[in-house]
Amino acid sequence: MTSPGPLLSSPVVSTQWLADHLGSENLVVLDATALPYLAPGGHAGYLSGHEEYLVTGHIPGAVFADALEDFADPNGPYPFTRPDAARFAAAASALGITNDTTVVAYDAVVGQWAARIWWLFRSFGYDNVAVLDGGLTSWKLDGRELEVGHVQPAVGGFTVTAERPELWADKAEVEAIVAQDGPLLCALPPKEFTGEDGHRSRLGHIPGSLSIPAGRIVDRDTKALLPLETLRTTFAPLLELDRVVTYCAGGIASSSDALALTLLGHTDVAIFDGSLNEWVADPEAPVVVTAA
Repeated sequence: MTSPGPLLSSPVVSTQWLADHLGSENLVVLDATALPYLAPGGHAGYLSGHEEYLVTGHIPGAVFADALEDFADPNGPYPFTRPDAARFAAAASALGITNDTTVVAYDAVVGQWAARIWWLFRSFGYDNVAVLDGGLTSWKLDGRELEVGHVQPAVGGFTVTAERPELWADKAEVEAIVAQDGPLLCALPPKEFTGEDGHRSRLGHIPGSLSIPAGRIVDRDTKALLPLETLRTTFAPLLELDRVVTYCAGGIASSSDALALTLLGHTDVAIFDGSLNEWVADPEAPVVVTAA
């Protein structure tokens, strides 16, 4: 029999909490970094952060979680499509995770990739998972140790016991919300929301959307989430709704908004997994451009 990992009391842990628990039995720390880049032709894309993890450094003992490949469906119709239960369980197991493991995810950007991993675990019925507040940025700013090179995961064996399909919204649900004049929650950067910027075939946002960009709910310097009262004010129009559906371009940034809402106590939040990648692929689906 193995002992369970450290007890979590929140979907977010501090760097102090993690420093205090590093090396604990059945604690697995995941570096889920993916990095943006400009592809030929000026189109935005993402690269695995594995090389940065190896060379620049990571939290000691952290293993690398490939959110672009292993924790997504490579045959999905849109980028970053969530995996099925079998693929998710295999990806988690390969990182040394069992059903007794406490999982802490982080990234080196604004937390959206870590939040995506956190959301995936929850959607497959596993709650013993948290996001490191501020990720690698806060860890380094706090003067904590880094490690370079590969960390070999332990032998895992994760099993999905109960999926939560209610944590996902499909296009039909979004269409129903639009027909009722919303609201939806959009986590896109401001200029993508207005339609001033972006690389999709049609720019703008879904009608009835409120804009709370993922990058605006964290401190600019530390990348830690803003204070709870600030977040409560920011998300106030949504906190009284029975259900909140959030989206972005491909279901990644929206995971940060979903994390914030969950932290604020909302218990019925869903991510539109296909997000705008799926929405704009339908020429009949309306989009709104508010750029001057």
